[in-house]
Amino acid sequence: MDFDMRAFAADCCRFASTAGEEAAAADFVEGRLDDLGFETHAWDADPDLLAGHPSFPDDLDEADVAGRKSVGGVLELGGATAADEGDAADAPTVVLNGHIDVVPAEPAEWSSDPFEPEWGGSDGEGDGETLTARGAADMKSGVAACVGAALDVRAAAEAGGLDLPESGLRVVVEAVAGEEDGGYGAATAALANPYPFERDAAIVAEPTELRPVVATEGSVMARLELTGRSAHAATRWRGEDVLPRFEAIRGAFMDLETERGESVTHPLYAEFPVPWPVVCGTVEAGSWASTVPATLAAEFRIGVAPGETVDEVEAAFRERLDAVGAEDPWLREHPPTFERFSVQFEASEVAVDEPIVEAARAGLVDAGLPNPEPTGATYGADSRHYVAAGIPTVLLGPGTVTEAHYPDETIAWDEVEKGRAAIAAAVGRFAEGYSDAPAK
Repeated sequence: MDFDMRAFAADCCRFASTAGEEAAAADFVEGRLDDLGFETHAWDADPDLLAGHPSFPDDLDEADVAGRKSVGGVLELGGATAADEGDAADAPTVVLNGHIDVVPAEPAEWSSDPFEPEWGGSDGEGDGETLTARGAADMKSGVAACVGAALDVRAAAEAGGLDLPESGLRVVVEAVAGEEDGGYGAATAALANPYPFERDAAIVAEPTELRPVVATEGSVMARLELTGRSAHAATRWRGEDVLPRFEAIRGAFMDLETERGESVTHPLYAEFPVPWPVVCGTVEAGSWASTVPATLAAEFRIGVAPGETVDEVEAAFRERLDAVGAEDPWLREHPPTFERFSVQFEASEVAVDEPIVEAARAGLVDAGLPNPEPTGATYGADSRHYVAAGIPTVLLGPGTVTEAHYPDETIAWDEVEKGRAAIAAAVGRFAEGYSDAPAK
């Protein structure tokens, strides 16, 4: 069956697969993989498994993971099959991973329906064509590129144009749920392998502008709560306003961000003006315009550098919070709370000389593309779950993160085609590394 990558990506973008609503998109991908000759495997996020994971809340239940289906498709190329005796388990396996969940879209901010994909920019020959939809860049086009790349590898193997190991080669395409809020699908797959074989390496097709990313930042998600004392606005001196206290705390956190940018260094992050960003994403305070605000809740996202842990960084910001509180008599008597919420992202890094990283770089050259030095990213990704499970993983995909989560999210289609070619070539290069190596 022919694979129309444009139609696959656009059809996938029609699913409003926000958190907890991924199942329909997963069903669609599973059906297409079946049609294309993949052996499919599906799994749901496991609340018991994830509750014991340091990134996730410890009170997860079935309701928290309902509808969070992920799917993987397997191609066995050459050698023995997974069901055979002998060398089957020794076939090197490469996972091509992408997530099918998307962040919510506010239709009023878009120039078109976020879940009705639009093609534009073509000169009639396909040059300059773009796809606009929620998930176009982050990262359903990346999933489409992974499917296309796997099929290209199969075609090359069947035509004799790929130097396969004697044991064969196994290519897995994954479309996972829940990346945006912690990696529900990938973490479950990393902790409880859904396949009857081991995985040797992975490429996650996040929108990296076709640049290999070998380090991803972690983050602490923490909620600050302050308590003051209300009073009528006409006699505000009788109250204890939480807002100046919040401003002092936020200022101290931003000072710490600056200090950490100078003291916590990493060679892959020298290009970023703010390597370990601190953002206060939400603030809710007060109850009435004519009342001194006596309550405040603010949610922070705090960057964690590769080599640091979430616990270490949280402790540093908690210490700075305590220092602010020690200077304020009211806060000494009414200390703020600063507690984790949602999912925590641990930082992750893989060595630049890992075979999958070298294969990714060689694949870019084989596809006629630039071969930039590996870099780091100031966001987290599902790669961290695979790296933690001992599966070397590199990020490499079409599109740019500057389009991710934005209104009118758009990707240049020629970059998706280039991504498909680069990923396919990377898989071929990875296989060549096993072709004259002894069985595992």
